[in-house]
Amino acid sequence: MRAMLQFDLLKTEGLARRGRLTLNHGVVETPIFMPVGTYGTVKGVMPASLEDMGAQIILGNTFHLWMRPGQEVMKSFGGLHGFERWHKPILTDSGGFQVWSLGAMRKITEEGVHFASPVNGDKLFMSPEVSMQIQTGLNSDIVMQLDECTPYQTNGHLTTEAEARQSMEMSRRWALRSKAEFARLENPNALFGIVQGGMFEHLRQESLQALVEMDFPGYAIGGVSVGEPKEQMLQIMAHTPHRLPAHKPRYLMGVGTPEDLVQGVADGVDMFDCVMPTRNARNGTLFTRYGDLKIRNARHKTDHQPLDTTCTCMACAGRGSETPFGRVGVSWDAGGREGFSRAYLHHLDRCGEMLGPMLSTIHNLHYYLNLMREVREALDAGRFEAFRAQFKADRARGV
Repeated sequence: MRAMLQFDLLKTEGLARRGRLTLNHGVVETPIFMPVGTYGTVKGVMPASLEDMGAQIILGNTFHLWMRPGQEVMKSFGGLHGFERWHKPILTDSGGFQVWSLGAMRKITEEGVHFASPVNGDKLFMSPEVSMQIQTGLNSDIVMQLDECTPYQTNGHLTTEAEARQSMEMSRRWALRSKAEFARLENPNALFGIVQGGMFEHLRQESLQALVEMDFPGYAIGGVSVGEPKEQMLQIMAHTPHRLPAHKPRYLMGVGTPEDLVQGVADGVDMFDCVMPTRNARNGTLFTRYGDLKIRNARHKTDHQPLDTTCTCMACAGRGSETPFGRVGVSWDAGGREGFSRAYLHHLDRCGEMLGPMLSTIHNLHYYLNLMREVREALDAGRFEAFRAQFKADRARGV
């Protein structure tokens, strides 16, 4: 059965790409940011609100959904779409990163990973085959191969080239097994291979070439943003994406800040995900056009300003503004409501009221999704580099 994935490359500017990805549950315009919904929900946000703010595809976490509610419950709903009532595309990770992060609770072998459940201590086993079976039950539009996330440090020391090679080569063998099991299950969706190799460019190139020979429908760059210095992450971002096949989508896993996203587009990346906008929102950090705002700072206690006057999310409800690149802040309403003040959001955070992180999460996701919309429009107009320069100037200005 042929996987349902079509990628159309619509326009390029340098290495930056404007594309369109067609999946079983809908069309995704790229470059795109994908909100992370670990347990079958993007924390604090209703599915309808995600759609309204422009989310086209979201993530689910294979490992955690396997733990709870489990495969039988998921199958009874026909997969994750029916369970969480999200009817657009979904990408699920393989579970490899979560298993890796268990540390002493797991043992990695060629066969797979033996580990103790962090929920109840049960002894469990994850292999490429098991990961494909779980993700087939989830019916995710994009399935990720099981890989071993090569750490930046191993047992307190920097991962050596030999250790990175050993990890990369096992992920390569697991890619073959993932692909074979995916085909055996006749999964009608799309399977992505994951490029590994740590911080070693020649290992990244070996991994990339092997995966391209396997002819996956799409490719991801994994093993970045795992504790390495920012300079090394940027080095891998600059090295790897543009070397992947031009006619297939490229996904940078787990990255990152607004600056990382714009740089990633410049490096040839099509798809991004990161917990940063949602996690930072819950911890009082808000992203705005003019820099990051710490809502817990005492100076906001009496501040009547909205978060960002260019933003029309539920927290800001501004009218947006005109820029040389078009109107910014476009959202589900016309900015007709009055937004909340920084003082009010500061108050909600200080009091632990749940409305605070909900509004902050909506704002941060809106900012990320709107940023990607602006990037797509700049690429459509052949003005990405000009947009990129203005973006950097705006973010450096400060709130």
